[in-house]
This record gives sequence, structure tokens and C-alpha cells, in this order.
Amino acid sequence: MSGDLPVALPERWRTSAGTLATARLGRGPALVLAHGWPWSSQSWHRVLPALARQFTVHLYDMPGYGCSEMRAGQPTGLDVQGRVFAEMAAHWGLDRPLVWAHDMGGATVLRAHLLHGVELSGLALMNVVAMRPWGSAFFDHVGRHVEAFQGVPPHIHAAIVEAYIGGALARPLPAGDAAMLARPWLGEAGRHSFYAQFAQADEAFTAEIEPAFGACRCPVRVFWGEDDPWIPLERGAALAQAMGVPLAPLPGLGHLPQLEDAGAALAAVLPFLQETAP
Repeated sequence: MSGDLPVALPERWRTSAGTLATARLGRGPALVLAHGWPWSSQSWHRVLPALARQFTVHLYDMPGYGCSEMRAGQPTGLDVQGRVFAEMAAHWGLDRPLVWAHDMGGATVLRAHLLHGVELSGLALMNVVAMRPWGSAFFDHVGRHVEAFQGVPPHIHAAIVEAYIGGALARPLPAGDAAMLARPWLGEAGRHSFYAQFAQADEAFTAEIEPAFGACRCPVRVFWGEDDPWIPLERGAALAQAMGVPLAPLPGLGHLPQLEDAGAALAAVLPFLQETAP
């Protein structure tokens, strides 16, 4: 991919799951932004300038996503992603960073914290995958028929990706953002990696940590676009209850609050990050 994306990821680091595209910018307490599926670090571009004025922001594209390595047979399940998050925290030398996690980034960070000993100073969970059942009916359907989808022509695949991204929204994205999100998945490697994520999705990876949600060793807050078409607000409420933490609904927003209304997302999450910064 070329370098004309909103978020530049100029650094490369080899992990146990492949080479990742990474970046650090800003100054202040360490903050890691953890994206989910089928997104990338670009999903943070509208909140990043404000965050970088107060924090040293660390971000990376997960293995098999965005500008990071994509290869046939690459393991990219949540078990891998949790381990890689721990590797990146160690690589960056982070001691109890703040984290803002979205979608499957939530389960990724929770696994890193609860299973791999990554200590945090605060964890903001926004419209996350963390409890069963996961995702949408389409997510489940593709997961059961991956081979059939892998063989569709490129123009059909592009339409599937576009429709899938659109299905996450409660309001239209700003100009160009939908194309930006789809772009990594449209080449040959991206097409195979896109469907590989469905094939490797396994609810056992969240079932493993659900009993420990009340044992998080840092302040946690759950934020939720209350009109999320994929994961309803009730799931967010159940997660907050299981963790014993507050739920902050985000009125009128869907699954991508940080792009649908960056100002509203920042207004909700930034005070929590400021309060819990080391």
C-alpha cells in the first residue's frame, strides 16, 4: 500500500505472527489504540490529532490487517492477537499504558491483560467484541462458507467488503473513509486475508476470559454506540455489568463512533483517559 493514507505507519517490527506496520506520535503518557475487524489503524485517524496533543500514541495494524504482513496460512485468531499485543507492549517498553480498544481490539487487549500479564493504567472499551455471541448474521454465515466466498470475482468481493463495512454504521461516514477502510482488503493478499479472518474466528477465545472480567487490574469504562447494528447496546450493558464498571452510551452512533462522529467519541472517552493517565 502507498503512503497516502491519513495515518502514516513508517516503522516495521517482526513479531511471532509476522511483520507489523507501526507508529508512535505525540508526547505525554503512553496510549495504545487497538483496532478491530475489518478495520486498521486508519479507523483512528479522525481522533488521532487530538489524542497526540496529550499522549504519546502507539498504534499498529494487527497481523493480517491494514499495512501489516498478509500471507497464506497466517494465524490471526484472537489467541494470536492477544499474544502479539503483549509483544508490542514489550517492544515499545510500555509500563502500564492507557488503551482505547475497539471491536476485536477489546478481546485482544483483555487477553493480553488477563492471560499474558500486560499491566494497564486504564482501559476504554468501545463497541468491543468480548462476549459471546459475536457479530452479525452475515459474519456467522461467511464463517460457515468461507471457501465459497474466497472464490468470488474481484468486483463481487469489492461489493461484499463495501456492503459489510456499510452494515456497521448508524450514520454515513465522512467522505472517503469507507473507501479507506475497504482498501487493504481489495488486493489479492487482502482478499484472502479478509476471508481468513472469518475462518479463524472462534468464540472459545472470548469464552476463555469471560469468567475473569471482574478481575481486571485497572480502571475500565465501556463506551457503546447505542445504535450499533452489529453488537447491540444490550451486549455492552452485559459486558459492563460482568466487569462491574460503568456503561457510557453514545446516542445516535453505530459500530464506528470514532469515525461516525469523532467529536462525540472524544468528548466521551477523553475525560476517562485523562483521569486514568499515569
